[in-house]
Amino acid sequence: MNTILQVDNLVKRYGNVTAVDGISFGITTGTCFGLLGPNGAGKTTTIEIIEGIIQPTDGKIMYKGHAPGRRFKEEIGIQFQATALLNFLSVRESLKIVASLYQNPLPLNEVISICYLEDILEQRNDRISGGQKQRLLLAIALVNDPELLFLDEPTTGLDPQARRNLWDIVEKIKTQGKTIVLTTHYMEEAQKLCDEIIIVDKGKIILQGDPELLLKEYCGGVTVSLPKNGVSEQLQTIFSENAGLCKGQKIYETSRHIEFHTTDVNGCMKTLLEAGVDLSRITLRSRNLEDLFLEKTVYHQTQKSL
Repeated sequence: MNTILQVDNLVKRYGNVTAVDGISFGITTGTCFGLLGPNGAGKTTTIEIIEGIIQPTDGKIMYKGHAPGRRFKEEIGIQFQATALLNFLSVRESLKIVASLYQNPLPLNEVISICYLEDILEQRNDRISGGQKQRLLLAIALVNDPELLFLDEPTTGLDPQARRNLWDIVEKIKTQGKTIVLTTHYMEEAQKLCDEIIIVDKGKIILQGDPELLLKEYCGGVTVSLPKNGVSEQLQTIFSENAGLCKGQKIYETSRHIEFHTTDVNGCMKTLLEAGVDLSRITLRSRNLEDLFLEKTVYHQTQKSL
């Protein structure tokens, strides 16, 4: 498999602050590559360096084996976190104007079909919903038929239905063999769409790989959730007497629930029942990418544990 984009030892400093600290990765042609991390982790800075918006302090970026140049600019599409549209233009007019900037744009009917814009073509940009606007911005990023597509938090602020509609479009784009770089705060989104992810924290890559393989390696077992209602002290006693019950994992307490992880579901349920814990409202779920994200970033270090 060919590597379409290679990033080596990327560094970006702002005075005494290092926003990106020696990041390296390669992206395989035709895959969806996810860049995840908490706010301030350096992921947007990394993407903006690759896109050519800001200059790196150090490091090297190669596109198809060469330093990014005119070819790179012609062959990429970008959907930014926020883009201002001219309110007085219609959706159709916006697409036509962008298409006029390229020598060989995709036929507009094809772009319109991919992004499901048929019903809003004559509406003004300031009269469409948030989800419709995101589909329009994605269409604009696709007008030049890019080989490499950057999607920077494309579903932020969307309702669940609009978010899933955009996922369907991204899946459709993937089937066309395009390479996608996705930044997102939604772990479910990354788990569904991405073939490979990196998790960035404090400017460094702390984890990289196939989401499902990472979950298999780091997130075995299940998460157990119980209503708080007085079981906090019970659990303290239970866990002190059964050190192996959750294999050294912390117990997390929210305002309404107690959560912990276990790799021995049967043994855990037996111990809780024998201790008289009410299990009528217990919830068990497989651990997911959000669990992994929280465990591997600085977030979990600040949470209250029992």
